[in-house]
Amino acid sequence: MPFMPDSAGSLPEDGFAGTLVGRIWRPDQDGPSVVVARDGTLFDISQAAATVSALCEAEAPAALARSASGDPIGSVAEVLANTPRASRDAARPWLLAPVDLQVIKASGVTFAVSMLERVVEEQALGAPEKAADLRDAIRTTVGEDLAQLKPGSEQAMALKQVLIEKGVWSQYFEVGIGPDAEIFTKAPVLSAVGTGFEIGIHPGSSWNNPEPEIAVVVSSKGRIVGATLGNDVNLRDFEGRSALLLGKAKDNNASGALGPFVRLFDDTFTLDDVRSAEVKLTVTGEDGFVMDGTSSMARISRDPADLAAQTIGPNHQYPDGFVLYLGTMFAPTQDRRAPGEGFTHEVGDIVTVASARLGALTNRVVRCPDAEPWTFGIGELMRNLAQRKLI
Repeated sequence: MPFMPDSAGSLPEDGFAGTLVGRIWRPDQDGPSVVVARDGTLFDISQAAATVSALCEAEAPAALARSASGDPIGSVAEVLANTPRASRDAARPWLLAPVDLQVIKASGVTFAVSMLERVVEEQALGAPEKAADLRDAIRTTVGEDLAQLKPGSEQAMALKQVLIEKGVWSQYFEVGIGPDAEIFTKAPVLSAVGTGFEIGIHPGSSWNNPEPEIAVVVSSKGRIVGATLGNDVNLRDFEGRSALLLGKAKDNNASGALGPFVRLFDDTFTLDDVRSAEVKLTVTGEDGFVMDGTSSMARISRDPADLAAQTIGPNHQYPDGFVLYLGTMFAPTQDRRAPGEGFTHEVGDIVTVASARLGALTNRVVRCPDAEPWTFGIGELMRNLAQRKLI
């Protein structure tokens, strides 16, 4: 079933007041270009910054994006409308994920509610029918007021000892309330899909969910320069069977969505706006199923700056920068297929992740083999940019 991202709804509530940068595919160049949105029009600024990564390495990325001269490509509405594969005119530009050479990283178990759900997954060993009883038992033992705990604090370590004595300690509690955050590589460079694209669910999974998040964009020096919306698509049954299956639970074709644009930090948008953001999720199924949820960034257990600092440093270096999913407090438990089994995706679901200052990211669920193939990698990008004399 074709779907069309709403151009007005895809934009932040203040429209084009901020510095919105992204990437488009230019059929006339057989490759991608960096664009900035100005008063409803997308301008190709690749002559000033051949990649979004290079733009984010600038001393003042927002100022460069705003001042760079560029060719008008078309309106945001036109390019968005041409993005879904089912209705795309291959001779006209379409929107891509708004990052390129940055490593795609993710942090997990950063909210108390989602931490409890990870423990449920672990204890259920990937069987959704066991989830309801386990959820009640774990909450009875642990409670739900874990959001008040500072990870790594004396109080958190005291609770750890209590949970060990009760026999309910979990590796997810370790990264949820311990000193070290869970940071992992979500997906390969250039593999993210943007708004309007299909997102993929592994055909072997029967228990999975969206993870609506904000993702921060970080330079090679560890400086957070902007943010975008993300959907860290997750296979709960795979991860629940074994944490060693995290890669298979997370890294599948079209399983990481980002967009629609990166909003660079400037005088209209700062890290404090990320810290106070509300992230909304809507899932609408072809079967008439509707699910809504909200994540409040104010309830995150670890500050975004701390998560970024734990990702990069002397022991972990990213010369082209990275984008970091910050985690979600939304762990869907609303029953869909059967009582007690909670939520899982069905093919055809339309998933929208939205936040007032970042707009909306909209995708349609398919099985991974049915998603748009990923064929344009780092080698192709370098050859294309060299051919266009951009590097």
